[in-house]
This record gives sequence, C-alpha cells and structure tokens, in this order.
Amino acid sequence: MKQWVVVISSFLAACNAGTWNGVGERPAMGWNDWNSFGCEVSEDLVLGSAKKIVDLGLKELGYEYVVLDDCWSKGRGSDGTLQPDLDKFPNGMKHVADKIHDMGLKYGMYSSAGTQTCGGYEGSLDHEEEDAKTFAEWGVDYLKYDNCHNQGLTRSPKLSYDRFKSMSDALNKTGRPIYYALCNWGEDLVWDWAQDIANAWRISGDIGDVFNKYFVHCPCDGNENRYCTKTGFQCSVMNIMDKAAYTEFRGSLKGSGWNDLDMLEVGNGKMSDEAYKTHFSMWAILKSNFLLGNDIRNMTEDTFSIITNPAIIALNQDMNAAATRVWYYGDTTDSIGLWVGTSSNGDQLMALVNGGNEPRKMNATLEDVLFYVSSEVEESARKTAFDIYDLWGNRMDNSTAEAILSGDADDDFKAKHLYNATETSYKDGLKKNDPKLLGKKIGSVEPMGTITADVPAQGIAIYRLKPQSGKSEL
Repeated sequence: MKQWVVVISSFLAACNAGTWNGVGERPAMGWNDWNSFGCEVSEDLVLGSAKKIVDLGLKELGYEYVVLDDCWSKGRGSDGTLQPDLDKFPNGMKHVADKIHDMGLKYGMYSSAGTQTCGGYEGSLDHEEEDAKTFAEWGVDYLKYDNCHNQGLTRSPKLSYDRFKSMSDALNKTGRPIYYALCNWGEDLVWDWAQDIANAWRISGDIGDVFNKYFVHCPCDGNENRYCTKTGFQCSVMNIMDKAAYTEFRGSLKGSGWNDLDMLEVGNGKMSDEAYKTHFSMWAILKSNFLLGNDIRNMTEDTFSIITNPAIIALNQDMNAAATRVWYYGDTTDSIGLWVGTSSNGDQLMALVNGGNEPRKMNATLEDVLFYVSSEVEESARKTAFDIYDLWGNRMDNSTAEAILSGDADDDFKAKHLYNATETSYKDGLKKNDPKLLGKKIGSVEPMGTITADVPAQGIAIYRLKPQSGKSEL
C-alpha cells in the first residue's frame, strides 16, 4: 500500500569562498564516458569528445572536465607504477592530458580504493602515494575514486574515512590541485565526514537511465536511505532524489564540497524528454557534480537544448546552498514534491516535481516557498509580490540546436544563443539580471499567494521568483 507522508528535510551544501585543496568552489562540470561506453574506451573517444565540447560551445558554458572512467589500465610496470593500455591509448596518458589541456579543458581519471577497480583492473589500495604521483605527473586534474574490491574496509565510517583519506593525503602531497571525487556509493554516512577530505562524494548507488521504476538492484527507499547498506546500481532518478532529500549535509569548515548524485543520463535514450528535463534540473538545483554521460559526438537537438540551458546551469554554478525538499507525498514510483532554494542574488527558487506517470495540476504557496528563510526575511517577504520566471520557458528551439550541432553555426551565432560563463560567471550574470539566466517571465504572484502549474508526467515546473520591487529585499 502506498504511504503518504509529509517530509521536512534539511539539505545544505557548502558555499565558502575557498576550498581545502584549491579546487571545487563550485560543482565540477564536464563529461564522463562511463554511462554511454562502459569499458569501450580509447584515446580517440576521449580526445574526440573533448574536441566536441569545444566545437559546440560547451566549454564556454562551464563544461571543463573530460573524465576517463574505468578500464584504461594494463596493470603495473616492473617499478610498480600504473601503466595505460597502449592498445587503447597508444600515446600514453600524458599525451591525452596535454591534448586536453591544449583545448583549454581539464583531464580526469579513475581508480578505486580497493585492490581492483569495478571493472577488474588494477586498484590503488595500499598504492596511494605512487598512484597519486603518477596521476600528477600525467597532468590529471580530477580523480574519481571508486569503492570496489575494498577488502572489507567498510561498514564503518572510520574504516571508510581512513581508506579514502589515504588517497586524499597522497593527492595533496603531490602539490598539484586535483578535484577529488570520492565514490563510496553513499555508504557509512559519507556526507558526515567526506567534506574534510574530498571535493565531492557520491550519496547513492550507480544511476540508471530510468526515471521512477523500482529495481531490486537498488533496494533502499524512503527514510531508510540514510542508513542504507545496499546501495546497489541501476538506481532511478527519483530514488536518488529521495536519497538526497534525506541526506543531511552541514557544510565544510575547510571549503566547498558537494553531494554527488552520479553522472547525468540526459540523452542516453531511455527516458522521456520531460524526465530528462526533470533530471537535469534537479541535479542542478541540488548542487550535484554535473558531468554529462551521453555520447556528445552524436546527440539530438532535444538533448543539446537541455544540456545548454543556462537558466538551469546557473542553479548549479551559482554560489548558494542546495535546494531543500519542503513537502513530499507518495513513493519513488509515484510522488509529488516541492523543493525550494535561494539564489545568491536573493531570488527565490522553487521546483514542483511530478514523479508519477500522469500529468498533474500542482500548487505551492509562498509560505511553502519561504519555509526555510529567516524570520526577518519572511516578515519582509510577506509584503512582497514576486514576478515568476519559467526556467525552461526560453529553451533553445530545434532549428538553432541543429545549426550548432551540424557545424553550420559561426562563432557569432553561438555567442548569441549560448551563455559564456568564461566571460561572465553565473553568479555575476545573475547579479546583472542577464536575461539568458532568468528564464521567461510568465506572470506574478501576490504577497503570500499561491503558484499553480500544470506539470507533465515525470515533469517539473521550476521557477525563479523575483521581487517586483526590482531588487531583492531578501
């Protein structure tokens, strides 16, 4: 029987100005090969994908990390150092890193805090210092560090902390700033301790290209997510969002750190367009690591228009806290929920999520939206009317997307239609009310009024609320 519950959760991400290892002020944006290619990796794939990031204008949007996942290694050499598979990477890893750096991008790689990786290749457990040195010498800027074959050093926060801290210390010892993405699948209350040693940490089992279906391989739902010991794989978007809602992260005294909801599945073909919009929007507003997982060398106009929406990307890259779930009814396979947040410029953010398979009319009051703001702010806001901006209202049309994807668009055309975060950061763009970041104005709401939306199946209504005074009182 379906259980209907009201959930109030606190879900804050760190937003300090600096970071403990010099990187990670904002969630990492980029691309990772795993979701689309698994072990079918090569030098041509990685460099070809990096070139597409540049050619399509994705670099200017903020997609800067090109991450090679598992299955790249041939084991260790006679001196004990990791060796690349030269059949897949004939010129070696430093060559790949140098080529990516020449494009103005950053290079990421993968290992595991175990004797083997998840694909059965050489792991880094008890080899942390030599492997960190190797990664630094190759020019690596990002390390995804997995949890497979961990020799039982888990099921205890202390055991997991010590195991992952060994690589953290080794990376820092190299002197090279390397974004450290810890991937222990949300085990051992990772969000309580990872901010001291990592830039990001996974909070769930591996994602699948599925929106709301239940899979036995990803069994934990609801409040049990906090203490889940069966994190699994093939987890749905809604399952991971539910885990995020129950994951309390207080922030880091050393600097920024981010809950990682796993790589994006947008464009991999098994979800609807509305589901992909919801997926992309929620990973953004929840401040997850933001790594594309599709084949960016071959994507549809619909996919391109999702991953290039600057009004949504700004939610991820703006220097403010992650969204909080105010209320929720249902379960992972059929639910509705309201998530709220505040932008760095004082705008209020809200997302009505329809996790079910039928369209729904949904609403939220401003009292709901302002639930977590301070009492002083709420008193002022009660007297304020807000303009409502739909963050998907100015989605790129297919003809524009096709022109860019086909290579027919020149730089001026791309500059007109794509935001350039390398010239103006998302935070500064919001401060200037850049129209590309605001979405489309669709109406207004009176002081302490109600906002209503027709939300498609598996869809989202995600809005930016600006005080009508023209400047935020918040």
